[in-house]
Amino acid sequence: MPNVTSDGVCIHYEIKGQGSTVLLLAGLAGVGASWGPQIDLFAARHQVIIPDHRGTGASGHIARDMTIPQHARDMARVIEAVGCGPVHVVGSSTGGAIAQLLAIRHRELLRSATIVSSIARADAFYRRQFAMRQRMLVDSGLRASTEANALFLFDARFMREHPQQVQAWVDATAAGKFEPEIAFARIEMIVGHDAFEDLSSISTPTLVVVGERDFCAPPYFSAEIAARIPGAELVMLDGGHFIFLEKPNLLHDTIEGFIARHE
Repeated sequence: MPNVTSDGVCIHYEIKGQGSTVLLLAGLAGVGASWGPQIDLFAARHQVIIPDHRGTGASGHIARDMTIPQHARDMARVIEAVGCGPVHVVGSSTGGAIAQLLAIRHRELLRSATIVSSIARADAFYRRQFAMRQRMLVDSGLRASTEANALFLFDARFMREHPQQVQAWVDATAAGKFEPEIAFARIEMIVGHDAFEDLSSISTPTLVVVGERDFCAPPYFSAEIAARIPGAELVMLDGGHFIFLEKPNLLHDTIEGFIARHE
């Protein structure tokens, strides 16, 4: 199992497929496998790197240095260890925040950046949402919190049409190992993320994608990101925060078309 040590922490990653390299950065859960169908879709044409963030999956379970800039350094070291740069980075939610920092501080390693369902800086709504999600973990436990989170993460229309798929996600997530110190550090990490003022320095070709009915990170966040990054493209798709699971082919084809123009 490949891994690299980054500032004293083991960062695990998997590699699948062949071709130009795509680095997939997961959301708050941090586990690369959470990209689900996107992994095989991208691996059909690309070498795909699927890392687990520090504190998650098969990477070192430690809450130390749980910041977005540190995660960007971790992922820069993964790219260097694989020896495949520059890469196309695709990040969803928290992964999109990491992609921003890679483009700001490690631009020489990137060929393009795709930021999906993300934010550049938290606002009152976002902070209130995550304060509530944190309290749910404390007061009601992982199962109840996960059931509630599904309401934020999946589009209501998708939930109506695919209740079994949503419940399968809830069951799998709730069955995971709950480490409070790491979970709370990761929540504080994304709420504390603030790259807004630095976005204008990004020179990497950038695509910003969001679901029209994203409740977790509403589309105005993505519009702000695209407006701040010179030359960035903004695409709004039919779906919610978990559009990568809800409309896998639609999201993949949108990103694949952008990548093809920047090979």
